[in-house]
Amino acid sequence: MGAGVGVRIVQRVSSTPAFAKVAPHLIPAMDRAVHRLTRGKVLLSAQMLPGVILTARGAKSGLPRRTPLACMPEGGKGREGASWILIGSNFGRTDHPAWTANLLAHPDAEVSWKGRDVPVTAHLLRGEERDTVWKALLEFWPPYATYQARVDREIRLFRIVRRDGAGSPGNATGGSPPE
Repeated sequence: MGAGVGVRIVQRVSSTPAFAKVAPHLIPAMDRAVHRLTRGKVLLSAQMLPGVILTARGAKSGLPRRTPLACMPEGGKGREGASWILIGSNFGRTDHPAWTANLLAHPDAEVSWKGRDVPVTAHLLRGEERDTVWKALLEFWPPYATYQARVDREIRLFRIVRRDGAGSPGNATGGSPPE
């Protein structure tokens, strides 16, 4: 069995309604626990898809909310970690996930990416820009098409980009230099 077969099996399982019912409860809790235990170095779900821990202020409360999320990194060599696409699929459930409302209300946030804290700003993608990213996203992880087909809402896509001055060694956010 090659890695391709394993990925296809995970894609098939992640497209099922049963997965959509169970995963939202189990995966984020496991990711948060492992992320905390490894001091930000490991996300279990990132073994199949790249992932970040998003820290955004709550839309209503203004309190910090930490959410493990799959993401699609943008850029290539030398640009990795400059921007990411976050997908508000909510595992194909009917409502938008709460973190999307948080980013709409408070677009300045932070992500933990490969153990580093990175200040970011989020932009909701719309129109042609969203369509272009959606096509790339479906090549990246085809089950998102199943999630979209399952719901009436348009799945929100956000591009998050490093804020100016972020990511340099010893920056004010407490980030560490690259390994």
